[in-house]
Amino acid sequence: QVQLVESGGGWVQAGGSLRVSCAASGVSFVIYTMGWYRQAPGKQRELVATITSDGRTNVADSVKGRFTVSRDSGKNTVYLQMHSLKPDDTAVYHCNADWVAGRAWGQGTQVTVSS
Repeated sequence: QVQLVESGGGWVQAGGSLRVSCAASGVSFVIYTMGWYRQAPGKQRELVATITSDGRTNVADSVKGRFTVSRDSGKNTVYLQMHSLKPDDTAVYHCNADWVAGRAWGQGTQVTVSS
């Protein structure tokens, strides 16, 4: 059973920075794709950024240039470094892992950006 646990969420003022982390457990292999999705109240869940085991990234246009996704090489740990945060970035950020045999989601971590 693969479990994902996020950390690092919190409250930050607009223009500030925050880094969220996600660590997977219960897996003996390197997960192919890990990344982040977010869901704000009244909005659909949206992709934020993903990264593959070989370092290829996919970043949403809405956060491109402000957010950076990364992971520890050879490990199932993924990070999202967020800069120049906006109130519109406020959401629950969920970690996602995707591989051939399955998919897993973390419980989410709240990121709140105040004006």
